[in-house]
Amino acid sequence: MVSQEDIDTFAGLTGDHQWIHVDVERAARESPFGTTIAHGNLTLSLIDGMREGLLPSPEGVIGVNYGWNRVRFPAPVPAGSRVRARAEVVSVEDVGNGWWQVVQRFTVEVEGGEKPVCVADSVGRVRIG
Repeated sequence: MVSQEDIDTFAGLTGDHQWIHVDVERAARESPFGTTIAHGNLTLSLIDGMREGLLPSPEGVIGVNYGWNRVRFPAPVPAGSRVRARAEVVSVEDVGNGWWQVVQRFTVEVEGGEKPVCVADSVGRVRIG
């Protein structure tokens, strides 16, 4: 679950205190969502916590984050929402010296939502052994 406390903590870490994220009363009055919503980058960062359960790595594999391609936030994550993710491997490419580049597409959804809240391609480099 993405709690208001999570959103407030993220705001404190990043300095992004836009009212739509942190002002519960104003968001209830003025936001088209009726509540505060998580920062897009908070939603993106949740993928790292869900990654291992979706695509476990075998023993002896070293992996590093190489970046992100095409990150989109089609829908908001209202405070208090439960999120889930699914992943698919888009491509695997030998980049030399025992390293492989792996692109994985992550789709994050809010429980009961009609559209995904984040779709992003993670680019990683892995080395086996």
